[in-house]
Amino acid sequence: MTRPIFVVDAFSSGPFRGNPAAVVLLEPGDAPGDRWMQAVAAEMKHSETAFVTLRPDGDFDLRWFTPEVEVDLCGHATLASAHVLWEAGRLATNAAALFHTRGGELRATRSDDGAVELDFPTAPPEPCDVPAGLLEALGIAKAESLSTTGAFYMLVVADAATVRDLAPDFVALRALGEVRGVYVTAAGDDGVHHIISRCFAPKVGIDEDAVTGSMHCVLAPYWCDRLGSTELHAHQASVRGGTMWARLAGDRTLLTGNAVTVLRGSLVAPFAS
Repeated sequence: MTRPIFVVDAFSSGPFRGNPAAVVLLEPGDAPGDRWMQAVAAEMKHSETAFVTLRPDGDFDLRWFTPEVEVDLCGHATLASAHVLWEAGRLATNAAALFHTRGGELRATRSDDGAVELDFPTAPPEPCDVPAGLLEALGIAKAESLSTTGAFYMLVVADAATVRDLAPDFVALRALGEVRGVYVTAAGDDGVHHIISRCFAPKVGIDEDAVTGSMHCVLAPYWCDRLGSTELHAHQASVRGGTMWARLAGDRTLLTGNAVTVLRGSLVAPFAS
């Protein structure tokens, strides 16, 4: 058995930037077990590995695994999956990619210049108390605290420099029982980007995510309301770095970014339950 596997740098227009995701193209009728997919993701060691299967109706089933767990929603690996489907000829260039996932139905379309737009559910955050130990683990003295789905938290800090300079204690973050992940964000200060953010989730196997599409479904409603806009140019200040546009459209957030393939190969490990 062999199946195509790709590594794609998402939310980047060039290689070795943005967020890398592995994408495995499965065939109709394939039935790999969850443990096998989790083992592949652990082998790849990217923040997400995506598994894509063509459905009888022409849509696609899509699942995402970190090196440690399956997740409900992932932006950059969805972008990478759609990019691979178009590039590999599994989907016509002008056709939309419709994905059925644990996070609902997602849609990806590609513009003439190659940018990909993802149609994702908006997840407005709610004000909350800061979980005990979170500020200390991040080295932050003060922040506005909000919560979102999946035990993820959002901290709004006073300035962009605070976001850029963060050096979290990942052991302490992983030990926080109620916190699966945290977004730290501030208004941009470079005259180009409206906001700057970072994402930390060591409890799910990702100390820092390089560029996080799903995070911006949480950030967009907060920042659009605060800035009086419906669209944001966002920068994620990880070491690799990445950018995207996020636009509110009713109860959906439209995320736009680029992707580039950096590896093509064959996965030969046999399926296991």
